[in-house]
Amino acid sequence: MFDPAKLMGLLERADAVLQRLEAVLPRPLADPDWSASIAFRYRKRQGAGWLEPVRHVGLIRLDDLKEVDTQRGRLRRNTAQFVAGRPANNVLLTGARGTGKSSLIRACLHEFSDRGLRLIEVDKTDLIDLPDIVERIAGRPERFIIFSDDLSFEEGEAGYKALKSILDGSVAASTENVLIYATSNRRHLLPERMADNLAARHDENGELHPGEAIEEKISLSERFGLWISFYPFSQDEYLAIVRQWLAHYGVPATAWDAARPQALVFALERGSRSGRVAHQFARDYAGRDHGTDLPAAPSSDTPAPDGLDHV
Repeated sequence: MFDPAKLMGLLERADAVLQRLEAVLPRPLADPDWSASIAFRYRKRQGAGWLEPVRHVGLIRLDDLKEVDTQRGRLRRNTAQFVAGRPANNVLLTGARGTGKSSLIRACLHEFSDRGLRLIEVDKTDLIDLPDIVERIAGRPERFIIFSDDLSFEEGEAGYKALKSILDGSVAASTENVLIYATSNRRHLLPERMADNLAARHDENGELHPGEAIEEKISLSERFGLWISFYPFSQDEYLAIVRQWLAHYGVPATAWDAARPQALVFALERGSRSGRVAHQFARDYAGRDHGTDLPAAPSSDTPAPDGLDHV
């Protein structure tokens, strides 16, 4: 005999099961408000990913970056080709920490944003979702740089293979409006160990052939068409950056003789002469009470100097 109450109970239980399943099933990536910003972050929580507009994008200009002229020229040229619809390469920026790798990418965004360039920042842990992100933006009129900062992998990480496929090797054709820009302190993005060399061999002519482990570690970085290398700053380069940052924070030029030896000691204590260390010293020095009025807040007309990875 038909029992309406029992049927309603079954339907309610089925609905509850469906709601629990929807909570764990992957959801399609939705479009953000593309007019809200020139930069976006990919966020993920409880299996659901979304593109979040960056409301306050740090302003830094390419011409403000000092002591990285060669690197700046190569990245600017590649990005200009990209926004003009000409062939361009994915880029891997590697080398010494704090020398301006990320700053250059952000500066390129500001340089070309009025020509349709946009940036999407994706953490290493979320690179497994790269195919979904690329598919979502493939039909957009803008040009997108997918940016992953401080990139490195350990063996077996899922994002490694996803990035490798997107760069070159997926059955899907590459998307013309997307490039990958990544920064890393490792040239080959994976740790290299002495044990990897044990599989290397040489033939009867003495020609050396790397082992499979070495080949695998090189294969990802080789898929970036353009490598841009950064090197530690010399003392003079470091001091030039310090001086520009001090000017940015309103410290008068007459204070330089007193600040110079302190800047050198600061770098010695940190074990690094870099744009990041120069910026940290300038903030420390400018914020002190030197027995006079504190320096004025930095003017928007005073250029922010080079080599700072966190802007």
